Amino acid sequence: MSDKERFESAMAALEAGTLRVAEPQANGEWKVNPEVKEAILLGFRLGKLASLQSGIFSFVDKDTYPVRRFTAAEQVRIVPGGTTVRRGAYLAPSVVVMPPAYVNVGAYVDEGTMIDSHALVGSCAQVGKRVHISAASQLGGVLEPVGALPVIIEDDVFVGGNCGIYEGTIVRSGAVIATGVIINASTAIFDATTGDFVPRHSSGCVEVPRGAVVVAGSRPISKGPAADKGVHLYTPVIVKYRDDKTDSSLRLEDLLR
Repeated sequence: MSDKERFESAMAALEAGTLRVAEPQANGEWKVNPEVKEAILLGFRLGKLASLQSGIFSFVDKDTYPVRRFTAAEQVRIVPGGTTVRRGAYLAPSVVVMPPAYVNVGAYVDEGTMIDSHALVGSCAQVGKRVHISAASQLGGVLEPVGALPVIIEDDVFVGGNCGIYEGTIVRSGAVIATGVIINASTAIFDATTGDFVPRHSSGCVEVPRGAVVVAGSRPISKGPAADKGVHLYTPVIVKYRDDKTDSSLRLEDLLR
């Protein structure tokens, strides 16, 4: 199989949802498929800059990565207003995308998920069922190194507005990320229900526990010159775990689907 054939085959399988950059395992862990990332990177090497047209808008990009187009038969609801889904991304039936939003190559977005206005689903990000990515939130892209976990958002997660989840963070099922929370590879998450910091995933990535309700917070620097200056470090805080009251506050989104 030539490089071109390998790339085209991978793109078709990614868009059909039969091939994924990372897959959930029976034990709850996630397995990365490095060969899929390699195929995506291959497309950038094979491509040549070309003028691309999408409606009234024109772009200059690699000709191997045109904008995806959907039909009503695919049952993906993309509301008018400037949204772009790049080639090699999968959106399952019943996904809703509000304008403008961007979904990058290698992303996987499962059934019943809503991507709100000005939201980004970065390259290779894996998003589960019935997830809400609120306005202006970003899921970072992780293409390299090819063996690194992408950002993973499991089923029934709520990501509030203006959040940023980056660098292979895993958000476990049912978690609620409140407005303005930023999580990356260097973030320490404090669990106020136990009094301890949340341990990292075995891969070294940050992991948000199942059902955790996470809000923005801070902790004082206790050593060095900054300790006497009242300087604090940004620290997301788990204030509780999801309960009936939390669920009732999130139920309104179902009316929008």
